[in-house]
Amino acid sequence: MDGNHPEEGTDTSTKEAKGCRAHSRISDRKMSSSVQLFRDQKYHELKGQCLQQGQLFEDPEFPASDESLYYDSAAKGKVEWKRPKDLCEDPHLLVDGMSSHDFHQGKLGNCWFVAACSCLALRKSLWQQVIPDYKEQEWDPKSPRKYAGIFRFRFWHFGRWTEVVVDDLLPTENGELIYCHSNVRNEFWSALLEKAYAKLAGSYQALDGGCAAEALVDFTGAVADSINLAEGKYGEVISEQMKLFEDLMKVHKRGGFISCSISESLGRPSEAETEMGLIVGHAYSVTAIRKLRLGESLLFSFQAQKLFMIRLRNPWGKKEWHGAWSDSSEEWKKVSDSERKNLGLTVENDGEFWMTFEDWCKNFTDVDICRTVNTSFFSLHKTWEKEMMYGAWAKHPEPQLNRSGGCFDNRETFLQNPQYLFDVKKAEDKVLVSLQQEDRRKYKKEGKGDNITIGFEILKVEDNRRYRLHKLTVQERVATSPYSNTRSVFLRRSLQQGRYILIPTTYIPGVPTKFILRLYTDVPSKLRELKADKPKMTCWSLLCGYPRTVTQIKVHSAEGLQKQDRSGGADPYVLIKCENQSRRSPVQHDTTSPVFNTQVIFYMKDMDSPVTIQVWHSKLLSDQFLGQAVLAASPGEPRERQRLRLRGRGGGEAAEVPGHISVTVLCSDDLAEL
Repeated sequence: MDGNHPEEGTDTSTKEAKGCRAHSRISDRKMSSSVQLFRDQKYHELKGQCLQQGQLFEDPEFPASDESLYYDSAAKGKVEWKRPKDLCEDPHLLVDGMSSHDFHQGKLGNCWFVAACSCLALRKSLWQQVIPDYKEQEWDPKSPRKYAGIFRFRFWHFGRWTEVVVDDLLPTENGELIYCHSNVRNEFWSALLEKAYAKLAGSYQALDGGCAAEALVDFTGAVADSINLAEGKYGEVISEQMKLFEDLMKVHKRGGFISCSISESLGRPSEAETEMGLIVGHAYSVTAIRKLRLGESLLFSFQAQKLFMIRLRNPWGKKEWHGAWSDSSEEWKKVSDSERKNLGLTVENDGEFWMTFEDWCKNFTDVDICRTVNTSFFSLHKTWEKEMMYGAWAKHPEPQLNRSGGCFDNRETFLQNPQYLFDVKKAEDKVLVSLQQEDRRKYKKEGKGDNITIGFEILKVEDNRRYRLHKLTVQERVATSPYSNTRSVFLRRSLQQGRYILIPTTYIPGVPTKFILRLYTDVPSKLRELKADKPKMTCWSLLCGYPRTVTQIKVHSAEGLQKQDRSGGADPYVLIKCENQSRRSPVQHDTTSPVFNTQVIFYMKDMDSPVTIQVWHSKLLSDQFLGQAVLAASPGEPRERQRLRLRGRGGGEAAEVPGHISVTVLCSDDLAEL
């Protein structure tokens, strides 16, 4: 989820509270107007028609039949569809609010979805977004005629909030719900939410197997991140373990979600139980992360100590951890009754349990994190600037039109992927990138429901680049995301000031699918897709001239510059000029041997125009010229890195001055080569 969701104020007497409620109403109206309707079904219209006709709603888009249950005919079983009123006397959407203990997984292998629901239940502002106007949707025993058997839920579906309408016919066997169900017989929010999510996926069976992070993103619009605890050696390296604990605690405090699992391996199949009572291949939701302080007042003969603890929930509602700090373990005797009450410890087989963070790192292998990136201006926490782009990998036989080139290893086709340009304006900025492919569950019926392996590269490019990159020459490869067959991949990286190209890719070339790219920075990044290969030919260019060559210059560094202050340093920058174009690098402070790594690209009308690279010392009132190098930029010139002597102003015979610069110059008469 991007941004905070204001809740109603409680003091109606103050202007501030009125302002908060007004802002909340505006947010609600804005949310409603931006919501798209799944299959164009309008909840209020359909409900009105049913009430007028005195009938309960039956959804023609997701009928009470086998086609809504299964995409594979071999999986069919004997199921009876029943409404909640046929299963109990006093049905409700919610009974005494919502909690992470409300529900259990049914026969469907969707523990990942149930684990996500457990996380959702912890945040009232979020589940109220998924179940809009829940009070209006609730059964009213005083006015049974107002009930129409229709419900609506909202999901962040491929970048847009989408409203899904369902009827209340639910699959049962022997009068019992066979899929997700509440532990209170007359509560139905979890079963109805699961039905709406199954409709979005195409069938209930399409929900069999998945990742909790996927559902959490669909519930919130959050950014998903995955960590492999084994590969990161978090169970072995204490310093890394503590960094992860602090990060996860911050995620949890700021409204994010965490789930974890143990991956299958040889001799450890899915749903096998470990010696410590944990289930392999099963998604657990994290419901709390705490630092537990044990002082001398609590431990008679023990010295004060601090424990790093984590609480988990098994969607089955049973089967708990048997190790240290499990519900009935000896360790809890060290903790006072009040502290146990504060932690919410219950000695029951309810599927929820505590364990130390160290044991968690050693026993689990995979963690899914959903970070709620704050984009609200009305926040005490750090806020981010968000950019979002829709794109697609698409095959085409013409290389310049192909947009499905595969990962970086495919050097011949890599740059045939979509390319996105963005700027880092600060000297250094932390950048968050999320790449998400479309949900492929709807393709399971066609046998194409598996996620595609995706990832992305970030390249530092010329400060003035405006057209697609065609050849990797002087550009710097600064970041590579993990490549994964999960629905989304995430990267967090600090980048230096400059211009960058972000290239999302499939791992293998020629795999078409759609994607969403989200970029978060501290200041606006102006993310945009590069579509043109070279400058466009216009009537104006016919009159004034069209470029004949393209020249790429990288100024790597300088050395031996003239000292400019008493400490023996200087504050140099370079100014690169060609025809009537120029670009200036950032200033490097207090050095006579600066590293610039400044890149520029010029489209030149005159093939004989030289490139002038000047070095200047930055001063408060008037900058001081330190020297320059003038060089030819023609396709026949050498492409190797050159070390050039600085000279004074004038032609090639100008007097030498202290210092050298190191540059690479590439030139081509094919405007789409570089």
